[in-house]
Order: sequence, then C-alpha cells, then structure tokens
Amino acid sequence: MPVVEGFSNIGKVPELRRRIGFTLIIVAIYRIGIFITTPGVDRAVMRNVVKGQQGLLSLFNLFSGGALSNLSIFALGIMPYVSSSIIFQLLGLVSKQVEEMRREGESGRRKIEQWTRYGAILLSIFQSFGVAMMLEGMNNSDLGGGRFGDVVGNPGWGFRLMTIITLTTGSGLLMWLGEQATESGIGNGVSMIIFAGIVSGIPAGVANYWQGHSGDIQPLTIALLLGVLVISIALVVFFERAQRQIPIQYSRRQVGRHVYGGQQAHLPLKVNMASMIPPIFASSVLLFPATLANFNIPGMSTFSAHLNRGDWMFNTLFGALIVFFTFFYTAVTVQPVDIAENLKKQQANIPGIRPGKQTAEYLDRVLTRLTVAGAVYIAVICIVPSVIASSFRIPFQFGGTSLMIVVGVALETVTQIEAHLITRSYEGLTGPRMTRLSGRRS
Repeated sequence: MPVVEGFSNIGKVPELRRRIGFTLIIVAIYRIGIFITTPGVDRAVMRNVVKGQQGLLSLFNLFSGGALSNLSIFALGIMPYVSSSIIFQLLGLVSKQVEEMRREGESGRRKIEQWTRYGAILLSIFQSFGVAMMLEGMNNSDLGGGRFGDVVGNPGWGFRLMTIITLTTGSGLLMWLGEQATESGIGNGVSMIIFAGIVSGIPAGVANYWQGHSGDIQPLTIALLLGVLVISIALVVFFERAQRQIPIQYSRRQVGRHVYGGQQAHLPLKVNMASMIPPIFASSVLLFPATLANFNIPGMSTFSAHLNRGDWMFNTLFGALIVFFTFFYTAVTVQPVDIAENLKKQQANIPGIRPGKQTAEYLDRVLTRLTVAGAVYIAVICIVPSVIASSFRIPFQFGGTSLMIVVGVALETVTQIEAHLITRSYEGLTGPRMTRLSGRRS
C-alpha cells in the first residue's frame, strides 16, 4: 500500500529518523516531569480535588497534561510562554519599538524571542504565586480540608516561595525543551508539548467514562459520539487546509536582451489565518479571573464561580472571545497595506485592480470575509463538541478546543515529514499517486 510504503521511508532518512527520535525524547522528559510533585503538596488530595471539578480548573488541567492534578513541577505547563508570545505579537500593533525590531530581520526576531522568554518568566512568577495562594485556600474550603484533607501540609511564606521557585523553574524548562524540539526535532516544539498533554488524557478519560456507566454503554450513544468526532475532524482538516487563491500578474520588464516577468502566480490566503491562537488565548483570559480571585480582589471570586465550563455563560463568553481574538490576531499579523506595497515593488498586480490603495482595500475586503468564516468555524468547532460531550456526561474534557489543537498539530507534523521525504527523492506519506497534504481552495 502507498501509505505503508510512505511510512516505511521514514526510517531510510537518517536526519528525519534523528529528528523524530529527538522529539520523542523531549516528550518523554515532559511526561516524566508530570509525576514529580511540588514540595509541600499532598498529591492524593490534589488529585481528588481536580477530579471533582468540571469548571476552569479541569480546563487548566487539560492544557497541562494532568500536571495540575499531580501538582507537578510542570503544573503551569507551556501556557506562560504561549501567552507571552501572543502578547508580544499584539504589542507590534501599538509599540513602535517592537515593530522596528520585527523589521530588523533575523537580529530583531532574536531580540523579540529573548524578550518573550523574559515575559514568560514574569508570567510564571505571577501565576505560581496565585497557585500557591489557591492551594492554601483549599485547606479551609469545601474542596480541600472539608472533604479530602489538607492540600498543603505547612502553609506560609516558605511554601509560597518554594512553589514560586519550583513552578517557575518547571515552566522555564518546558520553554527550553520546546525550543530545542523546534530546532532539532520535527514540528513545533511548543505545540508538540501541548499535543502530548492533551493526548495523554484520552485513555484515562475513556476508562473513567466506562467505569461511570458500569460498562453499560448503549451502542447508539457510541455511534453518535464517534459520528460527531469524525465530522469534527473532517471539518478541522477542511478548514485548516482551505485557502483563497488570489491571482497575481507580474509585469514584463526588459534587462538588456532578456525579458523578465509576465508570469502568473497566486497569493494564498488561509480561511483560518489565526490558527489555534484564538481558543488558547480565550481560555487564558477565562482562567485569569480565577487567578485574580486568589489575591482576594473584590468581585473576582463571584465572577469566577459563575464561569462553570459547559454552561451557557461560559460558552457565550468563550465564543465571543474566540471571534474577537480571531479578528484581532488576523488584523495584527496580516497587513493588507504591506502586502499591496510589496506587490507594487515587485511590479505585480491583481488583474482588474490598480496597484497601491485599491489593492490594499481589495485585500482587506477579502480578508474580512475569510476571517468571518474562520471565526465562525473556530467558535463552532470549539463549543459544539463540548456541548454534546456535556449532554452525554463524558467525564474527560476532550472537547472542540483540544480536538482542534490535536488535529492541527498532527497536520503540521505530517506536512513537515512529507517535506523531508520529498526533498530526499522519496515519495510522500500518501504515495506517488495520492494527493499531497496541500491547501484546499475555498
């Protein structure tokens, strides 16, 4: 079979084999660290607390790959680095200094990456202090001491400082592992860590679902859930690969006796320009009130208590934030004026559209329509599967957000593997007569 032959070619490329092996080692280190508990915390009590939660605490535990339930050194996960990266990307819209560094090329990119690391450390310190305060608060709440026992054996500033040092170090180590996986592994290292954390919770979730129904599961329910899963995966693949191909015409120009240009090309614009950023950032925003509540800020505790994952208020806010961040992130990262200016410098134009201002206005209209479709797609795929899962009382939170991340990372990884195989005269994973994993025209 072509697909089997395509996978067998992976072992014939030494560099690709080394990169995949290095990525697996990084993932193994991450999974081992999940089971190293932060000093001063009763892991058994914490696991019972998180297991009984279906709100934002379970969402945070999902993105950390179960590290929160163990209160491991990786409890913060890679989210501080992701949040810092998004913040610096958004700062490029309002800060001239960041925008100038971005235009400096490779040196500017390295400066921004360095500042992103510093921002991730600061966010880790802030979040780890909030986690320490939350854990101490559980000793006197119905979740902790009133039901399962004390989460923290010796609360106080000693425990808080130890938690800050431990969790910040763990988050910094994950950040470094992710960067190493990106440089020497396959795929994006940060995305791969999030992918590993989500996928690792599937077997336990299936087992809990089976135990919760005492093995008495209706075939119709299983068929319906599998149908929703297959349709959701198909939608994610379709929209992640969907593109609007805008025709580009290059003008003819003569240099000496040679004539250059006069060629036609296409400018690909993805339907989902923002990728997985909107649901991740929206989740971070919804988790923020819970963090502020640990600092006894008035009103935050009440507001956080109303944000139960799965209810109408959470889904409404989640969907609104996804739409907002989709438009905002697309507006920051894709500038129609810059694209029009670059086309004009290359003596290229869109047929029927004048170069310059009219080209920028045309691209802006196209991007707006594509962003509307992309925002609706992301909101639907992140909310509808979760609503269906809640209706059938599925105990693990493998909802639309995690599904979109898993499928997106898998597509990106397979595309990179195919690129390595093709550049070394091998056929791709889909074989010589199959369609490559390329973009789909919308």
